[in-house]
Amino acid sequence: MRDRVEEALERHAKGYNCCQAVACVFAEELGYKEDTVFRLAEGFGAGMGGMQCTCGAVSGAVMVAGMKNSTGAGLPKSKGATYKLSKDVVESFRQKNDSVICSELKGIETRKVLRSCDGCIEDAVRIAEKVLGL
Repeated sequence: MRDRVEEALERHAKGYNCCQAVACVFAEELGYKEDTVFRLAEGFGAGMGGMQCTCGAVSGAVMVAGMKNSTGAGLPKSKGATYKLSKDVVESFRQKNDSVICSELKGIETRKVLRSCDGCIEDAVRIAEKVLGL
């Protein structure tokens, strides 16, 4: 089996945004078409629509939490558990990198880069694997 981090980084190099790169490597395993996940994740790149807010890689890992845990619209009872998983993903990323904000991670104002996009993708994939048991 190929390493998900390698696959995510290859997707990123092909033009996927950080969110797409993370979420798409889990798509088929969780029963989703990659093209559908790619489309859903598109607006979350570059810190949500290019606004450099929440890191796209983190958003992708949170999307994976919902893809894995949600019971769906027909039986919406998983929300609380999915929120907990999402919080665990976000907090794990924050502890590792001191931020989940794209502009802070890239050092836009401080000129101190906390983590590169590729590094954020790697961390988000590994954290999703660990927290979500994938």
